[in-house]
Amino acid sequence: MPYWRLSSFYFFYFAVLGILVPYWGLFLQHRGFDAVVIGQLMAVLMATKIVAPNILGWLGDHLGHRMVIVRAASLASVLVFGLMFVVHDFWAVAVAMALYSFFWNASLPQFEVVTLNYLGDRTTRYARIRAWGSIGFIIAVMVLSVLVDRLGTAVVLPSVMAVFVSIWLTSLAVRDPDPQPHPVVQQTSLGSLLHQPAVIAFFFAVMLMQASHGPYYTFYSIYMENHGYSNTLIGQFWALGVLAEVAVFMVMHRLLEHFGAVRVLVASLTLAALRWLLIGYLPGSVVILLFAQLLHAATFGTFHGAAIDLVHRQFPGVLQGRGQALYSSLSFGVGGAIGSLASGLAWDTLGPETSFLLAALTALLGAWVTWRGLGGVARV
Repeated sequence: MPYWRLSSFYFFYFAVLGILVPYWGLFLQHRGFDAVVIGQLMAVLMATKIVAPNILGWLGDHLGHRMVIVRAASLASVLVFGLMFVVHDFWAVAVAMALYSFFWNASLPQFEVVTLNYLGDRTTRYARIRAWGSIGFIIAVMVLSVLVDRLGTAVVLPSVMAVFVSIWLTSLAVRDPDPQPHPVVQQTSLGSLLHQPAVIAFFFAVMLMQASHGPYYTFYSIYMENHGYSNTLIGQFWALGVLAEVAVFMVMHRLLEHFGAVRVLVASLTLAALRWLLIGYLPGSVVILLFAQLLHAATFGTFHGAAIDLVHRQFPGVLQGRGQALYSSLSFGVGGAIGSLASGLAWDTLGPETSFLLAALTALLGAWVTWRGLGGVARV
């Protein structure tokens, strides 16, 4: 198993997130966009996940050669991101963001299938490879926090471009574990799986989880800056959260084996609600904010690890690519877009506190849906 080559792709892929998630909203704000527009533009990043992964997922499942698809998508994201250096008005920025995020978002679900195929029946060890993505996020956040404080948000664009190039270069080093097309004939159809109540409940729950992240992903850095925190300290807050995620990834296989994926999902959603309440109502307490960031271990780490495990079990064989694509599309895509749009509308009209309260209620609804819909398979 090419551990380091797989890990390197995750490292650079999530390093892009380590720049975009904390600093893209600030970058857009410093370009003169208001909260509603920032929410709409951030929703564009999420919305492309609805379409892109499913198109490439279908191609990957029917044609095989998933790494060829990943390499092509990674190169395309490099080329189209260059538009961001020359566009400035809302519609031009929105189109450029839609184009580069389309190809960038499309590549990850296919790479997830490649990784899981390399792992074989050791899928609970996935988290140890994926943890390098979290390390990439941390390093990107920490480096950018210093650069943004010293050079301003203009440094964001060349930094993202450099990491996009690195994603493409690392994709060239990974060999496709199964270059032959999968057989078309299968025992279970995608349609029949999508009609199962447990599958419906799962996808609804992951959508709610990502929707609850809307105020956090879109406005957390702006919120902290408004409360007097420096960009360096804000970067450290982000890095601490992902460091907690790395730590939990190291023991994720044990949590899944002991508690089962469903119970882990319920606990993750419940802790997400607590996290949003703490951030929304106690932003003046550094100690509380530090604790809230440690909860990222649950709101992303344990949640994503359990979700990937469930998708891999629910969508076997030839359906793996589309299963991972649907997870990405409905959670990070639909859920993320709804969360970004809703938070953009609520931020100025209802206020930050109410925005985070609504996020907490959304996460609690996801916990209830998970337990009601998948409670019968709680040991899975």
